[in-house]
Amino acid sequence: MAAMPAALVLEDGRAFPGQGFGAEGVQTGEIVFNTSMTGYQEILTDPSYYRQIVAMTVPHVGNTGVNLEDPESNKVWVSGFVVRSLSPIVSNWRNRGDLATYLRDNGIIGVSGIATRALVRHIREKGVMRAAVAHGDATLDTDKLTAIARDSLDMSGANLVNAVTVAKAYEWREGSDPQWYGGSSPAHERRLVVAYDFGIKHNILRMMTDRGLRVKVVPAQTSPDDVRALRPSGIFLSNGPGDPAAVGYAIENVRSLLGELPIFGICLGHQILALALGGKTEKMRFGHRGGNQPVKSLHNGEVEIATHNHGFAVSADSDLGGGEVTHINLNDNTVAGLRHNALKAFSVQYHPEAAPGPHDSMYLFDEYVAAVQDAV
Repeated sequence: MAAMPAALVLEDGRAFPGQGFGAEGVQTGEIVFNTSMTGYQEILTDPSYYRQIVAMTVPHVGNTGVNLEDPESNKVWVSGFVVRSLSPIVSNWRNRGDLATYLRDNGIIGVSGIATRALVRHIREKGVMRAAVAHGDATLDTDKLTAIARDSLDMSGANLVNAVTVAKAYEWREGSDPQWYGGSSPAHERRLVVAYDFGIKHNILRMMTDRGLRVKVVPAQTSPDDVRALRPSGIFLSNGPGDPAAVGYAIENVRSLLGELPIFGICLGHQILALALGGKTEKMRFGHRGGNQPVKSLHNGEVEIATHNHGFAVSADSDLGGGEVTHINLNDNTVAGLRHNALKAFSVQYHPEAAPGPHDSMYLFDEYVAAVQDAV
């Protein structure tokens, strides 16, 4: 593809010129960076990245192309994609197309040739901020793009769940490919769990299905009474985008259900659980995004390497109403997990389903299954 004028411009006026690929035009979002070494297709299709422009710190992206197996949802959710170098060659046995065409077909702007080291240093020093990514003649006016970035959505106070949740309930039946996880043959009764969709990833659903659970995915605004009517044995709270404190209805719904059934939350679901228990959340300076974050269990001292994708965190001084912090992130000691034994609820800030990332934390799904099986 012929290079066209393209740029990433931040709300503080810092501009990063590059070469455009994918769609043309102008898009805005919060600029964030991801430190994963691979898995860009899973990242692009993670609903938690809605209204964000993602910059990859790995220097070479696109060489494995795109395929039919790796998407984590039914569409690309990022507002823009920034890389140091876009591979001109695609070679992988599962490949079904190239990254540039994939982004173009999904209406997403990509920019390559960006000085991503300088960009990440700037974000770490100044914090995440709004930005505009442009491909085409619109990149010629940096001042205009700066103004566009400043006028765009501020993530603090933003309820983005309504834009990514499912429209109506459905039952998920697909398990994972045995070549990745070894398959499973659970002998226990297939208990039903209700999964609140705040922007759920497919691999979360596969992990629960692999372990013998029947999963009913419901819209984010589903009432507690409608959940009870399904007579589930457990409740799951999914990942998702935006400010958790802005999703007031979800906090109230979870608060109403606490203590009735085992509850497991991941990422945004973890934050919503903490808020339902009486805790607080806060915006992080630049968040955690990548498949190489160290997490320590405060119960046994073991360290696991985990996948993270969040810009908000549960405040360390939160009153969790009798709950306790179970895990911390070793990079900055932020809260990475909590548990309330009396209310049969636990959650983690990170992603045990990975996709992409290591499998160190998948035991958490086994713990949830055990809790569900023990439920009356």
